[in-house]
Amino acid sequence: MTRTILRGRVLSFLRTPRAVGDVESYLYLEDGAVSMKDGLVEAVGDFAAAETAGAVIIDHRPNLIMPGFIDLHLHYVQSQIMAAYAGSLLEWLNTYTFIEEQKFAQQGHADAVAVDFYDALIRHGTTTAVAYCSSHPRSVDAFFAEAQRRNMLMIGGKVLMDRNAPEGLCDTAQSGYDDTKALIARWHGRGRALYAISPRFAITSSPEQMEMARTLVQEHPECYLQTHLSENDAEISLSMELYPGSPDYTGIYEDYGLLGPKTLLGHSIHLNHRETGVLAETGSVAVFCPTSNLFLGSGLFDRERLTNNGVRVGIATDIGGGTSLSMLRTLDEGYKVLQLRGQRLNPLASFYMATRGNAEALGLADTIGSIAPGRAADLIVLDAGATPTMRMRHATITTLAEELFLLQTMGDDRSIAEVYVAGARAKSTLVGL
Repeated sequence: MTRTILRGRVLSFLRTPRAVGDVESYLYLEDGAVSMKDGLVEAVGDFAAAETAGAVIIDHRPNLIMPGFIDLHLHYVQSQIMAAYAGSLLEWLNTYTFIEEQKFAQQGHADAVAVDFYDALIRHGTTTAVAYCSSHPRSVDAFFAEAQRRNMLMIGGKVLMDRNAPEGLCDTAQSGYDDTKALIARWHGRGRALYAISPRFAITSSPEQMEMARTLVQEHPECYLQTHLSENDAEISLSMELYPGSPDYTGIYEDYGLLGPKTLLGHSIHLNHRETGVLAETGSVAVFCPTSNLFLGSGLFDRERLTNNGVRVGIATDIGGGTSLSMLRTLDEGYKVLQLRGQRLNPLASFYMATRGNAEALGLADTIGSIAPGRAADLIVLDAGATPTMRMRHATITTLAEELFLLQTMGDDRSIAEVYVAGARAKSTLVGL
């Protein structure tokens, strides 16, 4: 395969930035070269020292080349109900979500939505995401088939839900187990696909189904586990009514053996001291979903408290309760949420979270999330002057951190100049772009 070299300013994180001035936390090359071959990064360094003979050179100067964004929590089956007017989580679920997800029983619906969903991910610079499908196995097949067609590393799974939802969405404890086993066999490890066992949340799974989820986790330790935790006060109250023997909401998942280093817990807003300790002890990941938390009035994520207590943290769009598929918009809203908490998030830490940080949360830092030899060539090219207003502001910027903050505060899909998936152009080849 032909070797390709991307030329431009290169930024890739090595560890968590401790402050704006923490230059040891990242690699930055003013005139860099990223050499790609067979879907992987072959070399990265100064362009002047690059071996260019026989290579195709694509010049992205003066733009910034970074690893592709990683989104830890979203619902691809909710793509068509973004911006649905509702006052709270449970109202939103019953009024819009459960109605929309029933459409995935229809032949061809999941395939059509999957195409639009992946196009939108690419436009916004997201190269890997962790997704909830619907309770219908065909929604999972469509999700992974489209990812395979585009050679994207994606994680997802069929939602397990056997109560407190419309009949057309409910499985049973046994059918949910059987369907999930078959889907894991069909998709996990096929190409770049990885599977996530997905009990929606405690409200929609009976104790029998939670036991089946425990069995699935024990039988398939190679898979992820994703669910929702402590998003909303009413949700927490109902969960405790349904599981009165558990000490708290986190305790429900703890009781069924569903916590661990491969567990992704969406929201995790209203956690008591015991719950925080359990998440830290088990290595489970609390996933910050700022736009949906604001949109549904759920609460303000306490990143500093969690990280100070040893909890692993990631960030996500949470479409469709979230209001944008853009990780740039998500970082912007995350900054504002933390401002209200009195927690200042520096822009280096923001972009670390959306790339290497989320890769580390997935245990995939040796595969994605940074630009280094042997890593997947899943890359984005960022243009901090994508709009007239951004160009006006950019004229006064003097540091990398200021540029990143401009991108997250004013940027959107127009700031994503190009996307590479496994070394191949992905955004500029979209039909109708």
